[in-house]
Amino acid sequence: MNHKLNLSCSTAALAELRSFLQQNQAIFKLSEVDRHQVTLAVEEVCANLIIHSHACNPKEEIHLEVKELNKKIIVEITDKGDAFNLLDYKVPDLSQVIEEKRKGGIGILLVKKIMDEIEFESKNGKNICRLIKNFRP
Repeated sequence: MNHKLNLSCSTAALAELRSFLQQNQAIFKLSEVDRHQVTLAVEEVCANLIIHSHACNPKEEIHLEVKELNKKIIVEITDKGDAFNLLDYKVPDLSQVIEEKRKGGIGILLVKKIMDEIEFESKNGKNICRLIKNFRP
């Protein structure tokens, strides 16, 4: 079963996203820890898109689709903002982040630790981020 949500590019919409994820039946097949972690990862990606790709423009939208396929949860996040190139991502030095007491900058690292697979694709002005989490016994 697929569940879809169109989300305004406003940080206030993140509460709607959280509610959508909490109500999504497919995610309930995950353990409680995995559910919370997947919610955190999806929120992180969406917040980055809202803030960095769309400059918090509420007239723009992000589209989410949650699918269950072959013992996996697939969260597909689609937008038309500035594309993110994972190949350009440099893993931050955590000791430096701590030393500088810097807020932010480790979200993608967190998402990579939580999810089993991450895919990015950009074509024809459309960006797709797929976050994939396997069901565990």
